[in-house]
Amino acid sequence: MTNPLIEVNNLYKFYKMGDQTIDVLKGIQFQILANEYIALMGPSGSGKSTLMNILGCLDSPSSGSYILKGNNVSNLDDEELAKVRNQEIGFVFQQFNLLPRLSALENVALPMIYSGVDKATRLRRAEEMLAKVQLKHRIHHKPNELSGGQCQRVAIARALVNHPSILLADEPTGNLDSKTSEEIMTIFEELHSAGHTIILVTHEEDIAQKLNELFV
Repeated sequence: MTNPLIEVNNLYKFYKMGDQTIDVLKGIQFQILANEYIALMGPSGSGKSTLMNILGCLDSPSSGSYILKGNNVSNLDDEELAKVRNQEIGFVFQQFNLLPRLSALENVALPMIYSGVDKATRLRRAEEMLAKVQLKHRIHHKPNELSGGQCQRVAIARALVNHPSILLADEPTGNLDSKTSEEIMTIFEELHSAGHTIILVTHEEDIAQKLNELFV
């Protein structure tokens, strides 16, 4: 039997607000295998972002366990979580989160600085990732010189540059028009076909249905 890439067991997350306890996640359990393509859906306030933050090692559960590649990361300290984030997880956000003063190439190369990769290798690998998302011709352009779809392609390239185990995408088409959304989803499909594990948060049923149709 194949060992799961992700295993979540009896996961709870709550927040204290004065005398009140706000329960966000209540006993969540699931497994994700390598090279799966998963959509997380639910209404606003259902805990999608909280779960994504835990899976991305941006937050820790109140109780329960989160096992990534056989390692229990539930109780790691901030420094250990940062190391896991940098090595194992690529993030794609709705707002792109690109640094405005850096070129596309420099934005993509940025995560490798924290990994201690030398400059020549950073630039070469960043260019390779931008070529992978069909943006090699815009590598020296800054975010304000790119369209929304092109900015999201830069963000995807940046998420891939450290060869993560998981690609987490939080509403990646939320700020894009229909045509551009389709183009971005095509890139995710191609990445999945190439062997990437993708977890996508969306409230758009047509996108989630498309994922279901791919794997039924």
